[in-house]
Amino acid sequence: MISVPIWLCIVIALICAAVCGVLAFFLGIEHRKREAESAIGSAEQEAKRIVSDAIKTAEAKKKEAVLEGKDEIHRQRTELERELNERRKEVQRQERRVQQKEETLDRKLESLEAKEENVSKKMKQAEDRLAEAESVKKSQFEMLERISGFTVDQAKEYMLKNLEDELTHEKAVRIMEFEQETREEAERTAREIISLAIQRCAADHVVEATISVVPLPNDEMKGRIIGREGRNIRAIETLTGVDLIIDDTPEAITLSCFEPVRREIARLALERLIADGRIHPSRIEETVEKARREVEATIKQEGERAVIEASVNGVHPELVKLLGRLRYRTSYGQNVLNHSLEVSYLSGIMASELGLDPTLARRAGLLHDIGKALDHEIEGSHVDIGVDVARKYKENEAVIHAIHAHHGDVEAKTVIACIVQAADAISAARPGARRENLENYIKRLEKLEEVASSFEGVERCYAIQAGREIRIMVKPDVINDDKMVLLAREICNKIESDLEYPGQIKVNIIRESRAIEYAK
Repeated sequence: MISVPIWLCIVIALICAAVCGVLAFFLGIEHRKREAESAIGSAEQEAKRIVSDAIKTAEAKKKEAVLEGKDEIHRQRTELERELNERRKEVQRQERRVQQKEETLDRKLESLEAKEENVSKKMKQAEDRLAEAESVKKSQFEMLERISGFTVDQAKEYMLKNLEDELTHEKAVRIMEFEQETREEAERTAREIISLAIQRCAADHVVEATISVVPLPNDEMKGRIIGREGRNIRAIETLTGVDLIIDDTPEAITLSCFEPVRREIARLALERLIADGRIHPSRIEETVEKARREVEATIKQEGERAVIEASVNGVHPELVKLLGRLRYRTSYGQNVLNHSLEVSYLSGIMASELGLDPTLARRAGLLHDIGKALDHEIEGSHVDIGVDVARKYKENEAVIHAIHAHHGDVEAKTVIACIVQAADAISAARPGARRENLENYIKRLEKLEEVASSFEGVERCYAIQAGREIRIMVKPDVINDDKMVLLAREICNKIESDLEYPGQIKVNIIRESRAIEYAK
């Protein structure tokens, strides 16, 4: 047996193994190739199937979309046709309406033309008639002028005069009616308020003298008052500023002075000197000084009493002193302080009745104559002095205005001022409240008659009832019945603007027509 080397066997084994490996590799590759081809074939078939299905689905959807598009087109065409039909019908209706309007306008135009033609005819007829009327009017005017004897201008003047007379009569009647109604209503209300105020403020009045008379125990006292060579009487007159009138009047000496406070000081001093019996210049000087202090204390007490009685608070102390000085001041014999208190009461009552502030009204009434306390010392009327004093001591503007307006120096612009005016007139007009000297009384009556006589048509006039009434006789050929009313109103206005008087004045106009003939 042939031995084979081992290395050769190994080589052959390795070659066989390599060959087997290569064969196995190629077989594996072939196997995978067949599997891949098989998978590719199945994939191609699946792809073809999917493409076929997609084509079929797409064709179905295409057909469906085409059908839907046709339906939508059909629907829109139907709607469009319907809308076109409606618009066509609307256009036809509009055309018919326009045609009807045109026909109506044509008819109206024809009617308007007919009316214009008719109006033209009527205008022509009216012009003809107007011309005819003018000719008739002219002929009638000529006839009227011949009959009446008046020209056209004269006739117009005559008609205007008649119309003016009628209007004057109508105006006079209306004025009388309106004045009567207003006067009755105002008098009724004023009478109620004033009568209530007067009843609630009844007061006694005593006319006070403007001179002081000092009684003497005997006539021998006159010589002691005169003193040796008149030294005592000169001392009294020098210290007090008062004139002593020693005449034949038994057991009395008269003190005369325009300043009431000084007269009161002199009266007190003289009474004490007479009671004491020691009358010489040094004693006179001491007694006069004591009397002056006593009067000043009395003035202050009287002012405070007046403020308390009038229920007025917050009055300046200087104004209180001035009120106290009014205790020794008289106006036409009426005590000014009592008069001021009465005006204050009346003003407060009337203000309460009218729904106003009674405290303010009382304050204005109390201070309305405050200027009379200084009118002997300061130039000017007591109204101006009172306004200056009240303004100096910061009084209320309403009070200052009432002081300024209570005698009509300025127009009363507040109800309080009007109330103070009325209360002042009531207090001054009470029976026995004031006295008036004969000269002033006669001047007032003459002035009243002079005012009434200044009007055209007044024949005679007489002031009667102490100046409370003016009776006027008018010329009947100048003043007719209608003009009497207007004349009465004009005279009243003139009296109110030119004269100062308490209360009211009645203007009574009398017109009398007389016809006189003589039988022969």
